[in-house]
Parts: sequence; C-alpha cells; structure tokens
Amino acid sequence: MTPGPFTGTEPDVVVIGGGPSGSTVAALLADKGHDVVLLEKAQHPRFHIGESLLPMNMPLFDRLGVRTEVEAIGLRKHGAEFVSPWHDHSSHFDFGQAMDKSFPYAVHVRRSEFDELLFRHAGKRGARTFEGRRVTGVDMDAGKGTPDNRPLVKVKADDGTETQWRPRFVIDASGRDTLLSNQFDAKQRNRKHASAALYGHFANAERRPGRFEGNISLFWFDHGWFWYIPLKDGTVSVGAVASPAYFKRRKGSLEDFLMETIALAPKLAARLKNATLMEGATSTGNYAYDSKFCRGDRFMMVGDAYAFVDPMFSSGVYLAMNSGFEAATCADHWLKGEAKEAEKAFRHYEKVMKHGPKMFSWFIYRITSPAIRRLFMAPRNIWRMQEALLSILAGDLFRNTPIGPRFWGFKVTYYASCLGILPQAVKTWAWRRRNLKESLETAKT
Repeated sequence: MTPGPFTGTEPDVVVIGGGPSGSTVAALLADKGHDVVLLEKAQHPRFHIGESLLPMNMPLFDRLGVRTEVEAIGLRKHGAEFVSPWHDHSSHFDFGQAMDKSFPYAVHVRRSEFDELLFRHAGKRGARTFEGRRVTGVDMDAGKGTPDNRPLVKVKADDGTETQWRPRFVIDASGRDTLLSNQFDAKQRNRKHASAALYGHFANAERRPGRFEGNISLFWFDHGWFWYIPLKDGTVSVGAVASPAYFKRRKGSLEDFLMETIALAPKLAARLKNATLMEGATSTGNYAYDSKFCRGDRFMMVGDAYAFVDPMFSSGVYLAMNSGFEAATCADHWLKGEAKEAEKAFRHYEKVMKHGPKMFSWFIYRITSPAIRRLFMAPRNIWRMQEALLSILAGDLFRNTPIGPRFWGFKVTYYASCLGILPQAVKTWAWRRRNLKESLETAKT
C-alpha cells in the first residue's frame, strides 16, 4: 500500500521526464511508499519514435503490472527479418530459438499510447504526475549548509507559471534533452558512430502473412539501413538510418527525400508500392552519445538521459525501462538511509548502464560491413552461436544466460570472415571512417 495523497513542494524524489524510464522508476518508487513527483514537459499522448520492443521487455511489464494493457495495444513480434539487396533471399530470426526459449515474442506499439499507459500507471501507483511542465534547471547546491541539503528543481508550465520543488533526490529521465548531462557539461558525442534518421508512417503497406505479420524487417541499402515496423492500427513505421553526410544531400522536402531514399532499396519500395505516406516525414539528428557519469550526489540519469545508441536492434525502450528498475533499487536504499546497500546498488547501476549499450554497439558499429551482412544472411548455429546472437537481439544481457563465450566465438567468426574478403572489408571501413569524420566535423560547426 502506498501512503498518500502527498502534498507540498518537498517530495522525496523528482523524476524529470514522463517517458518509459521516468514513468517506470516513478511507479516503482511510489509503490515503495516514497513521495514521487513525475514531471513531463509535453501533454500525453504525444508522438515519439521507437515503436519496436524486445522480448525481455515482457518480464519487465510483468513486474510493473502492465503486461495485459501493453499487449492490448500492441502487435506481436515473433522475430526479425533481414533483407539485403545483395542477396536473393531474406534471413529470418525467431526469438523462440534463443538460448532461453521462455521469451518468444515482443510487441510493436504506438509510442503515444504506450508512453501514456506507463505515465498513467505511475499515477495509479501513487506518484504525483504533472504534464506540460518543463524543467528549466536543477540547482544541486541550493540546499548547501542546510540539514537535508535539498536540490532545487525549477519548472515552467505551459501557461508560463513557474514553480519550484525541493526533493531529496533527483532522477533525470529527460531523454534526448539530457538535462543534467548538459548542465554538468558531461555529455559526450560517440566518436565511433554517428547516424541520423528520416521516417514516416504508411497506410496500406504490404505485411507478411500469418504469425510473421508483426515481425520487424530491416533492409540494407548503400547508405545504411531501413526499419519496417507493422503496427496494430494497420499502419507501418518506416525509417531510414544513415550517416548525416548522406542526409546533407537533401534538396527538396523531407517527404520527397524519404521517398527518394526508399527508392534506393527496391525490395522495400516493392512493399510500399500501394502504400500512402501519412502525416508527412520527420527527421532526427545525430544519435549516438553518452555521459561521463550516470550518477552523483543526490541524482541519477536513466535511459536516454544518460546514453543513446543507434536504434538498429530496437534496444531503446528496453534499456530505458531496465535502467528505471535498477535506478529504483538504488534510490530506494538511499532514501531509506541504507548507505552501504545504496552504494553497492549504485556501483551495479553504473555497470549495467555501460554494459547494455556496449553489447548492442558492437553490432551497430559493424552492421554495414559486408562480413557482418554475410553472417546475418547465412546464420549457422555452430556452438550455439546463433542462439546466443538471438539472445542478445532479444535483450537477454543482464541475466546468467551463458551468451558470453558464444559471443566471443561470433566475434572470431566475424574477424575471420573479414580476412576472407579483406579488400572489400577495408573499403567499407574506410567509407565508414570518412562519413564519421565528416559528421563529427559538421557537429563542431
């Protein structure tokens, strides 16, 4: 049972951002009896990209108590399909064939519905939820010299009203706004990878038959890759991910450039030949970044507020929600004055926050290489390496599933494959380096 209702401007915790990570940690802490204020800058429902979830999201929904509701708004995704213009066939991966067969599917969701569901759930669990409230600054030293040393969180509402909160603890779940990371000058661009995206939603797009209807498809093309995500309402989310250098070529509208880019992937264009682009196209800038730290004195960063990697394997929502669970454990110990347990949990949190992006990034940095493409298009389960790969793609990164040795085996296979096609591999590597250098130089100007 959660006590309440709470009042006043001195809660235990202020959570900045009502996305998946913020709503998750707010719900968990409120459920433990803490006074939690959850602040969202927009009004739900609001648009957000990142509709494809991972199988390991499902046990998190169970623990949060929202699985039934999430499945009701989602379309089941049993696996992934990889489509290459350099191969005559498609390659299919079924999550039910991972090392642990207990998590055979995930779901695709409209993020506007999904994020609102989690936000409302946090309110039901006892969090004080506020929408249309933008945090304009956090003064961690505002309470210096006072007994409880409370930070000061400054907020501006949509109507211009300004308020202040004095929590004991601050959790930054501001997503790509990276509020605290920017404030502390701790944000750092990922120098190994840079990408941007252009996407839209289509009606009447071709879907796969039967149980494959909800599978995500990923199409390679000369400049990067596309996602193709069927949604429950009958639409399909389609997005191109490429280097910022490619997107600088655009001369016309975003809609025209999206269709021109789709034309570069004939197999994708064929699926969209009878489809209609809805509500225009949207673009986002450079993706990859992280922060120099993810926690400090009386604060934590969760989800994209700490780091974000290319969305190649739909890792965003899973990593964000998982960080919310881990952060709730840390903050709960800290708020209860359990210093030893809190510090142990904080150290574990730091490892988790680095481990997830690191595992996915190894593939992401190499996904355009001919060697990795060959391995994905002709998978083999030697020494259970394909099962381990599926486990990683399913998000099974933080349990005791023995994927480590098989992952190393996959890496050895990859590097051996590179040697077998060395001239082509070197050419692709040089092309990536040129694009990355140009992207980083552009970001400085």
